[in-house]
Amino acid sequence: MQKLFFLKKLTIKKAFNFLKLLISFNISNILKRPFYWGMPSGISIEPTNLCNLFCKECPTGNQTLNRKKGNIDLEIYKKAINELSSYLTNVILYFQGEPYLNKLLFKMISYANSKNIYTSTSTNGHFLDEENSIKTIKSGLDELIISIDGITQEVYENYRVGGSLEKVISGINNIVKAKKKLKSKKPFVIIQFLVLKTNEHQIKEIKKLSKALGVNKLQLKSAQIYDYKNNSLLIPDIQKYSRYKKQKDGSFEIRSKLKNKCWRMWTNPVITIEGDVIPCCFDKDAKYKMGNIKEESFEKIWRNKNYCNFRKRILKSRKNIDMCRNCTEGLRIQ
Repeated sequence: MQKLFFLKKLTIKKAFNFLKLLISFNISNILKRPFYWGMPSGISIEPTNLCNLFCKECPTGNQTLNRKKGNIDLEIYKKAINELSSYLTNVILYFQGEPYLNKLLFKMISYANSKNIYTSTSTNGHFLDEENSIKTIKSGLDELIISIDGITQEVYENYRVGGSLEKVISGINNIVKAKKKLKSKKPFVIIQFLVLKTNEHQIKEIKKLSKALGVNKLQLKSAQIYDYKNNSLLIPDIQKYSRYKKQKDGSFEIRSKLKNKCWRMWTNPVITIEGDVIPCCFDKDAKYKMGNIKEESFEKIWRNKNYCNFRKRILKSRKNIDMCRNCTEGLRIQ
């Protein structure tokens, strides 16, 4: 069903654009020089970087996000969609913060859908009351990810500080009921379970709960830990669910090798609430600004010297870029 929703948004032009991206990416890796034909096939746009929770490893939640707080201006959003709509297969309406805190979220979803773009967002589930659930479905949202990181309040709030498991479960029920009421197959509802040392013992229970709630899919996701070398308090003991492996001295290192290539540099950039274009979702503080869409076209930014030089750095020595050193490209365990 999820793939069907996605394929309905595909056009010949979008498929050809994706092919150009793929070819230029592979040639760049072989020749160690950046070639970038085509435009991004996917993009993340940040509706807001405000949040109601205080999650431990989230820069917004733990108050370490080092940039302006607020909501994106609707006109900035529309400008991005208008310029990229003929190339985009999907837009992720999420970066930092809780998307449902932006009251214009439903208009943003509807606008992208009017341009034939697959839409998805990720939420902590605290704002899915009956009204918002109906609005979500009427907006045409294709995919909704709802985070549940524990099946008891004690375990859940150990990471989702300030959160209410009861409210999240109620929100999921509201979405499922609203879909039935409106006879809608969309959105494709995913429960996302961030596997941590504090909740890994509840994996069997979250599988049972997801079935009981009637969602479309359960997604187990590994956690990014910022101080992973020294902080093992959240790193799960079960190796399968960890991005990191323990060394003989007790410290940790990333499981996967850091190769001098990155698909995200050829597609899937991020636009922040202020219109800054950044290379990927690991750049939480927008340190690597490629340009601003308020000031110039996206295509001009996509092909400017900043982006070209950054791609060169990736191809030459990715380990020397700080945000890349803790990148595991979101390892998920299904």
